[in-house]
This record gives sequence, C-alpha cells and structure tokens, in this order.
Amino acid sequence: MELFRQARSQHQNQQQQKEQRECDVEETTSSCSGGMPSYPSTPPPPMPPSCSKRHIYTDTVVFQQIDQVAVSVANQDVHSFTELIRTLIAGARCDVDKARAIYRWITVKNLNVMNFDNDLDNDTPMGLLRGIKYGTESYHVLFKRLCSYAGLHCVVIKGFSKSAGYQPGLGFDDSRFRNTWNAVFLDGSWRFVQCNWGARHLVNAKENAGGKRSMTAQNGHEKDGNGAVGSNLRYEYDDHYFMTDPEEMIYEFFPDESQWQLLPRPVSLKQFEQFPFVRSLFFRYGLRFSDPRLSAVVRADKTGAVSIAIALGAEAMDSLIFHYNLRSFDTEDAELDGGLSLKRFVMQSSLDDSVVFRVHVPTTRPLLLDIFANCVSSEHYLTGQPIKFKSVCKFKIECDSLRHIMVPLPECASGEWGPSKAFRLFGLVPRTHEEPIINCDQYCEIRFKVTKPLTEMVANLHRNGMESRHLQKCVHCSLDDEEVVIELAFPDEGQYGLDIYTRDAHQRNGTNGRQMLTHCCKYLINARVD
Repeated sequence: MELFRQARSQHQNQQQQKEQRECDVEETTSSCSGGMPSYPSTPPPPMPPSCSKRHIYTDTVVFQQIDQVAVSVANQDVHSFTELIRTLIAGARCDVDKARAIYRWITVKNLNVMNFDNDLDNDTPMGLLRGIKYGTESYHVLFKRLCSYAGLHCVVIKGFSKSAGYQPGLGFDDSRFRNTWNAVFLDGSWRFVQCNWGARHLVNAKENAGGKRSMTAQNGHEKDGNGAVGSNLRYEYDDHYFMTDPEEMIYEFFPDESQWQLLPRPVSLKQFEQFPFVRSLFFRYGLRFSDPRLSAVVRADKTGAVSIAIALGAEAMDSLIFHYNLRSFDTEDAELDGGLSLKRFVMQSSLDDSVVFRVHVPTTRPLLLDIFANCVSSEHYLTGQPIKFKSVCKFKIECDSLRHIMVPLPECASGEWGPSKAFRLFGLVPRTHEEPIINCDQYCEIRFKVTKPLTEMVANLHRNGMESRHLQKCVHCSLDDEEVVIELAFPDEGQYGLDIYTRDAHQRNGTNGRQMLTHCCKYLINARVD
C-alpha cells in the first residue's frame, strides 16, 4: 500500500488534468460512468463492473499512442520499475491508459527470442521476465508489481481455467488446470486482465498414442518438465484478455472465491464445466449460441442427430467463413474403419443470421466437433490463396445408442451447403431453391439471378459409390447476363451432391496464368425416380 500511495501522489496533478478525458476513451466511458471518479485509497470490494468493455472502447485505435510507446519501450533495456513506469505512462490520459500501457509492454515481450544474463537482479523488470521464462516467476506477479508502481489497485486471482490440454466436459477434480490471473481497478470498476493468454497461444500441440499431452498445462501456458516456457508457443497479442467482461471471462476462468467472478449471480463449478468450450475469437467475432442452454457435451438422439447453431452479428455475416472437423474424442482418428472421413457426417449451412452444424454421428463412440472461423474478404477468397482458420469452440458429442446409421454425405467440396456463399461471393440470387436440401423428382431445374458479370459456370454431380465422371452427362449449365440455369436429370433414385463453380469476369488469373474457377455453392439433393 505504501508503494501505491507514493505512486498516486506522484501522478496526482497529472491525473486531475486527465480526468476530463479529452480523447475517444472519454466519449465512450462517460455514457456509463458519468465521468471518471476519484481513485480510492484502499482497494474496493469486488463487485460487477458498472458497464461493459465495449462502453469504454470498441476499437484499439483509441490506444494507438499508448500502444506505440509500449512497443517502443519493450525494445529497450529498462533497469528499474520506477524508470519503466515513468516512461510507459508519461502520456497516459487516465487509469485505463496506465493499465493498457503495462499490458501491452508485457504482451509485446517475446520470451522465445530474449536472452538474459545470469546475474540479473530478480527485483527488476528484466529479472522478473527472466524468471517467467525459466518458470520461477509468473505474468500475474509482474503485472501486479507494475500496477503498484503506477498507483493502481491490482489483485491476483487463483482458480481453474480451460487451458491447454482441456477438452469439453472434463471435470476440475485435480490441479491440472489451475491458473492465476489479475483484476485491476479502473474507472470505478474491477476489470479482468490475463497477460499470459493475451501474449501467447499454443501451436502444434500433439498428443501421444495414449492420448496424453507431451507437455503439461501450467498457469495457462505450456512449460517443460522443469517449469520453463516451452518453445512451441507463438507470441501473438490478443486484446480480448484486457478488461475482459465477466460474462465472457466465466467461459474460460473460474476463481476459487466466487465474488471474483464479478457476476451479479455467481455460477457453480459444475455450471462452469458445462459451459460450451469457447475461445477468445468467439467473442471477438461477436458470436453467440442460438440456444443459451447449450452445453459443452451434446447428446445425440437415437438417429445420431445433433444440431449446433451459432448466431452471427451484422458485421460478421458478410465476412466470416467457418470450417469444422469431426474426430474421435479420445484419439486423433478422423476416419471410420475403412477410411471414411467423419466430416462427411456433418452438414454446415446458413439459416437467417446463424450458421448451423447438423451432425449425424455414425458411431456410439464419443466424438469431438471443432468449429473454426476466420474473417476473410471476398477479394481474398477469390484469389484461391489458403485460408488459415482458428478454433472458436469445441463440443463433445455423445450417443448412447443408434437406431440406424445415416449414410455419409456425398463427397463434395468442403464448406457450407446452400446458396448463401454464392450470393456473398458472386451476387447470385437463388430464384428456385433457397435451402441447402432439395427434394425433387427425376428432373430438377435450379435458377439464379445474375447481378455481377460472370464468365463461366460449371456444375459437378456426386453420388456415393459412383464415379462423378459417369454423372457429368446428367448436368447441363447455361449462363447469360441475367440468369444461371442448371438442369439435372438423375439416372436413379437416391441422394446426390451438386457442386457449382464460377468465375467473376473481373477476377484475375491465378499465379500460373490460368483462369481459376471458384466454388460458390453446393446442394444436397434427394431424387425420387418413379
């Protein structure tokens, strides 16, 4: 507390000037706090924050100058906490800025490339960073120390987290997933900060044949057997873990003391275990589950059917692309005996403002459904360049018994079913079939309205147990300036998959100079032949 009082006294005059908030932060916070209150001399009791993070800022551009200073200072050797804080918060307009500067300085530091002298004083910024790298110190200790020098109340919170190695439905009955994070008092409310997760994430973590991780999860990140930071960590800043809202924090972190959930109605450990397993990108993309009662473990009915719907915000509708993977829960197997991919038992489609994943499990073994996403512009998608997806949520699927096993979907191009993608990418408006599943007779005609210049249209028909080349004579495409018409004549009754490809008239040639066709749509067709 003495260190805190000294810091508050030192910056008192500056703070009075900054309380006016002559910046974007002022404009957004004033709506929820009515201006910045005086900073308390003793730590207030834990209570839910007065407003959400998005009321304080919605774009990190408001911290542009603060972040630039933090990045610049991070590239220098600073020998004392006093010197570090004085430099970091020299341009701080408010306490939020101070915490932000500390957070960014910590998250910029890449311990994988830093070398430390063995004779470093442990009671210095570099000494603490050295301790973090070699497993004798932690990020939450460093953050709290720097907050004290900046005159900010900060506490260390201990509890459980859904960290590396965790899978949906696992219980917290031992110390495997113990973790520690911070809460700092800013603008009249306690706010969560997780510097460790804000700076790093695990890449290429493999499991051995026994299903055990080759490294153990500790304090939210991977360490080797001696407690040192592992080399398979990628340092990538994540804004989600700065001032995380309690309603989002509780999906990943469960404190030992319930008051530090900062929720109006605290949840139990059992409820925490049952919450869907989500990652920070889920919230960054503004996603939510259409069914608020959805659990981390989803039970299929006797037909093996499961449906998971994710609602999208307006901004995500036009730019967010999803991907999925289905595999055994206990192993890395993504195929059934015989080599049939489990992904062919998942149908992804769009419905109003949601993306829906319909699964028909072919086995009573527990499965793991991993849902990925990325924000990609139409221009980038049309280049044909690979798209890097990151996990947004995972579910364990259980099925006690199967009345009968559904047949796999026809082997079409990956991605969503239905015409939504065709409209997003090429402006094709479905005139006849707006749903991903078509039930028809032996003959079917699919029409789209053309709103953008297109140069070519190709459709491929697929059926299980039959080579696609034998079905090419069953498909005929025609394209003019106003309409696309696809005529189908099915040789036999059954289930078919239809892939549709096209090319924008203004689309550039591929890297090899060839004109590329882009997949724009696919349908699942149940044909009845009398």
